Amino acid sequence: MPTDPHAAGLDALAAYFRGMPPVAAMDIAIAGFDGDCLRLAAPLARHVNDKGCAFGGSLVSLMTLAGWGLVTLRLQAAGLRADVFVADSAVRFRKPLYADLEAAARLAPDAGWEPLLDVLRARGRGEATIAATVALPGGGDAARMTARYVAIATG
Repeated sequence: MPTDPHAAGLDALAAYFRGMPPVAAMDIAIAGFDGDCLRLAAPLARHVNDKGCAFGGSLVSLMTLAGWGLVTLRLQAAGLRADVFVADSAVRFRKPLYADLEAAARLAPDAGWEPLLDVLRARGRGEATIAATVALPGGGDAARMTARYVAIATG
């Protein structure tokens, strides 16, 4: 049986999440990672609002964490040590979500990993644009986000 080449990075990411009290309270699970897309899941029961659907702040938080996790995993895979921060984001809420949350984050369509990695190596600071969504169970998206993440070399 082949081993998952991402297992160590995913274990470290899960530990990061457990170590941040607000994130730990969200009851987030890593739903999958294929090297290009990171999926995070969380139960609706922890994120329900007064209307019985997912709280908008939870949707944004889950997408932000998925993007942060994706950039962190890609930097680790490249052998780079850096602190990752979300610099700015734009969110669009499309439809209410009455089911468990699942966010997916991937590199934005017109972006590439090499510019981030090259500039980070050369200057100690780089950025990447990530696109994230929270899916609806029947198809489509409850929310969409585009965010810019900055990585600052730590060693």
